[in-house]
Amino acid sequence: MVLVDDDALARRVVRDVLQATGHIVIAEAGSGREGVELSLYYRPDVVIMDVAMPGMDGLEATRRIVEADPAIKVVMVTSAADEAVAIAGLRAGAVGFITKDIDLEALPRVLESARRGEAVISRRLTMLLVDQLRRTRENGTGLRPVRSPLTSREWEVLDLMCEGQSTEDIAENLVLSSETVRSHVKSILRKLGVG
Repeated sequence: MVLVDDDALARRVVRDVLQATGHIVIAEAGSGREGVELSLYYRPDVVIMDVAMPGMDGLEATRRIVEADPAIKVVMVTSAADEAVAIAGLRAGAVGFITKDIDLEALPRVLESARRGEAVISRRLTMLLVDQLRRTRENGTGLRPVRSPLTSREWEVLDLMCEGQSTEDIAENLVLSSETVRSHVKSILRKLGVG
């Protein structure tokens, strides 16, 4: 495992708990950039990644690690339970999101689950994801890929175009000018390489 946290004391506590249970911590990093370098050098099964760090934050570091080697499982750790940050972390490629107030005795078990490819998220976050899935229309409208060249607004315009709405209807629906909608449509077509 690789530990990435700008707090040296937090790294030491986690390392001691993991080593006491037979887990090997092969490297520690104090920044996101260093975490990316060490993770791609050592290729660990699991990276424990703090979210908030100066310079490159944990979200960007996670994104870079997973893009370079999808086999590396990243579990993000934060001091505050923020569902929006948790979802951003999962979108960045993390397999888990835990808070620093986790029972330290449970930590090795949680990380072992991540190593096996299981999602490591709270029940509350699981329910939030289930609610989002329930709100997604059956025809797939509103469903977004993890990475996309389109902005959120362009996705909204595209969804309405797929429903057969005219430029004027889309403008009225999204409270935009027709010219702005046309600009979004041009951008969508250009980004997707279609005519």
